[in-house]
Parts: sequence; structure tokens; C-alpha cells
Amino acid sequence: MRGDILGLERRRRWSDDEKLEIVMSVGVGDATVTQVAQRHDVTRQQIYAWRHDLKKKGLLSAFPEALFLPVELDRPMGLAVPPGGIRAEVPRVAQIELQLANGRSLRFDQGVDAATLMQLIRAVEAA
Repeated sequence: MRGDILGLERRRRWSDDEKLEIVMSVGVGDATVTQVAQRHDVTRQQIYAWRHDLKKKGLLSAFPEALFLPVELDRPMGLAVPPGGIRAEVPRVAQIELQLANGRSLRFDQGVDAATLMQLIRAVEAA
């Protein structure tokens, strides 16, 4: 039985920065995982594995749709700690989730005043 070597070894070393760049290029310009894999001559499974590893290392957000926006308020919101000190048990306040027209959502508690809420909505919708 005879064996032939069909080509050079294909094993390559990719740095975390290179992996992150490749993983982040998925979705840019509507590029699919398959298209990105073909462009970089790797398998789709490799991109999925890199994505998983980068999330475990904290280099890639587990929620890519999460977006942090700067917010400026006209007046201070008050103290974070009540003047009487920290209570041993603070009851949980129900969270309200507002779905905006642009597909984003805001979560806030019922104690938020209307003026502050309107500022937050305008800031999120303008971004």
C-alpha cells in the first residue's frame, strides 16, 4: 500500500486579534459565516469555535446587540445610598421594559420620573 502526500500542512496559528477580526467581520455588509470562512480559508466550525473561545476569554461580548450609550442628565438623580444607611433587605422593584420603534428596548423601575425617562428615550432613539 502506498501513501501520497497531497499538499502542504494546512495548520496555521492565529492570534486572538486575528481571530477577533475574522469573527467580527461576520455580518458586516451582510457577510455570512460561510462567506467569511471562505474568504479566510477556514471552516465555518472554526469560526464558531473561535467565537466561543473569545467569549470565554472575555474578548467578545456575549451580547453583541448590547450597545452602551453616553447619557447626560440635567440634574443629579440623588444619592445611591439612602441617608439612613443600607437596609439589610431591599425589596425588589418590578422592572418595566419599553420596546422602542428602532428595535431597542429600555428597562427601568417604576420610580423613574417622566422627564428623565423622556431624555433616555430620545437619547436611545437618536443613537
